[in-house]
Amino acid sequence: MTATMPDRKPARPFFSSGPCAKPPGWAPEKLATQSLGRSHRAKIGKARLQYCIDLIREVLEVPDTHRIGIVPGSDTGAVEMAMWTMLGARGVTTLAWESFGEGWVTDAVKQLRIDPTVIRADYGQLPDLSQVNWATDVIFTWNGTTSGVRVPDGEWIAADRAGLAIADATSAVFAQDIAWDKVDVLTFSWQKVLGGEGAHGVLILGPRAVERLESHTPAWPIPKVFRLTGKGALSEGIFKGETINTPSMLAVEDAIFALEWARGIGGLAAMQARADANAAALDRLVREREWLGHLAADPASRSNTSVCLTVEGADEGFIKKFAALLEAEDAAYDIAGYRDAPPGLRIWCGATVDTADIEALGPWLDWAWGQLHAA
Repeated sequence: MTATMPDRKPARPFFSSGPCAKPPGWAPEKLATQSLGRSHRAKIGKARLQYCIDLIREVLEVPDTHRIGIVPGSDTGAVEMAMWTMLGARGVTTLAWESFGEGWVTDAVKQLRIDPTVIRADYGQLPDLSQVNWATDVIFTWNGTTSGVRVPDGEWIAADRAGLAIADATSAVFAQDIAWDKVDVLTFSWQKVLGGEGAHGVLILGPRAVERLESHTPAWPIPKVFRLTGKGALSEGIFKGETINTPSMLAVEDAIFALEWARGIGGLAAMQARADANAAALDRLVREREWLGHLAADPASRSNTSVCLTVEGADEGFIKKFAALLEAEDAAYDIAGYRDAPPGLRIWCGATVDTADIEALGPWLDWAWGQLHAA
C-alpha cells in the first residue's frame, strides 16, 4: 500500500453527517436579508417563514393532507414534541437499531414512563419489522444516521393501523421515498439534508396525528415549547409561519436558499438521484479496497445518505488518527463514525455533496491508511 499523497483533493471536503455540506454555489452574501433584524411576527417575518414551509411542501412533495410546521430544538425537539403531546392514548412500540432510536426509547421509558415494547437490532442490522404491532403507536427512525441502516420502504407499515406511525426521518427526507399515506408524524432538521444551519426542526402532521392531538390529553405536563393545541384545537398558526418561540431568521433564510437550490436542480427526483449517485460512487471505493466494508451488510436497507463503513482492525484510536490526518490536509472533514457506533468511518452522501468529491476521496483514504500502517 502506497502512502504517496494524492495530487487532487475534493473541491468541497465536507462529509459531515450533520450539519452536512452546503449546497454547491452557496455563499453567505447570497442569502436574502430583508427579514433580518425584523420581528418574526412582522408581516415580512411571517411571509418568509410561510415561504420556507411552502418550499418544503413543494420540494419534498408533501400532500395537502399534511401540515408542516417549523419548531424549536432541531429534529430532537420535533420528535419529542410529538411524543410528549400524542403518546399515552394507547400502547407504544419503539424501534432501535442505532443511537438516535435508542434515545427515543430512553425518552419513553425514563421520561414518560409508558413502558413501551422495544424492538432492537445491532448496529448494521434492521430489526424484524414484521414483529411490529400496529395497534400501538410506533416510533422509528426512517434512516439510522449513526448506523447507516434504513427501512427499505413503507410497505411494512399497516394501512389499517390503529396506532400512529411516528417517523424520525432527519437523514432520509430529500434522498429516500417517503410513503406519506403510511406516515402520521414525520420529523427532520434541515441541517442534515439541506446543509442548513441548526436549532430548528420541521414537524409534519397527517390527519390522524391532528385527530390525536385534538382528542387526547396526556397525563404528564407539557412544556410551553411543545404545545400544539389550545382549548382542545390544533394551533393552526404554527403551520402558517407563526412559530412557538423566536426563530433565527438567518437560519430560515439559509434553509430557503437550500430549498430554492433543490427546486432549481429538479426537485425531489434530482435530489434523490444525486444521493444515489454519491452512494454508488462510495460503494465502488469500498469494493475496490479489501480493508473497507459496509456496516450495513444488506444493500436493501443500506443508507444512501449517512453511509457507515468498517475499517479492518480499527479501534477508536485508529479512527481518530485516520480522520485527523485527512482533516489536517483539508482532504475530508468529520468522517469519523458516531461516538456510540462501532469504530469506523461515516461519509455523508446526500444531495448537497458532489459525486466528483466522493471519487476524489478514494486516494486520500488510501493515503491515510498507508500513513498509519507505515508508522
